[in-house]
Amino acid sequence: MSLKGWYEATIMPKLITCACSQGQVMKRRSEVVPLASGDVFELGCGGGINHAFYNAGTITSYAGIDPHEGLLDATRAAARDKGWAADLRQGRGEAIPFDDDRFDCVVCTFTLCSVDDPAQVMHELRRILRPGGQMLFLEHGRAPDRGVLRWQERIEPVWKRMAGACHLTRPIASALDKAGFAVETLGQGYTPKAPRFAGWMEWGIARKPA
Repeated sequence: MSLKGWYEATIMPKLITCACSQGQVMKRRSEVVPLASGDVFELGCGGGINHAFYNAGTITSYAGIDPHEGLLDATRAAARDKGWAADLRQGRGEAIPFDDDRFDCVVCTFTLCSVDDPAQVMHELRRILRPGGQMLFLEHGRAPDRGVLRWQERIEPVWKRMAGACHLTRPIASALDKAGFAVETLGQGYTPKAPRFAGWMEWGIARKPA
């Protein structure tokens, strides 16, 4: 295995999991994830970080995918600790291995920044949602301030190589709106104590038309 392959398989997933479980990030997760109900699908579920915030009493079934098989082991352990059955598969958002209109709710946290084709992923998320279903999102991305955005554009080429293809400049709510969702923004702003170039976050609900 090459040094790059070793880094991407062993070090990078651990770094991302650590970064995505810091205090302020977990606070935002605690505001978004408990809203999930019904048949739930989580995109980028590796690591099982969100399991601490799911309300098992409102969830009928849980499924998820992640491209990193190693991280899915942690998710399976988190599901066992939660006491529920989980349909967890290795896969990518561009080709979600579930049927049309399968889920009431999609949970997507800090994942759209790193997918290969965001438009295709959003198309897939709409496909698997039932009419009137909702996507709960919590993502970091393109800052609204021109000065911060310039730094994002400068740093992004190196950042992507270090952070598993994570992009700093992708739009969030506006991209979901363009993909045909009805977007309700619950909050947005810079993460306290985080570098501003990586700290802009938006969270809310994106609904599939009934």
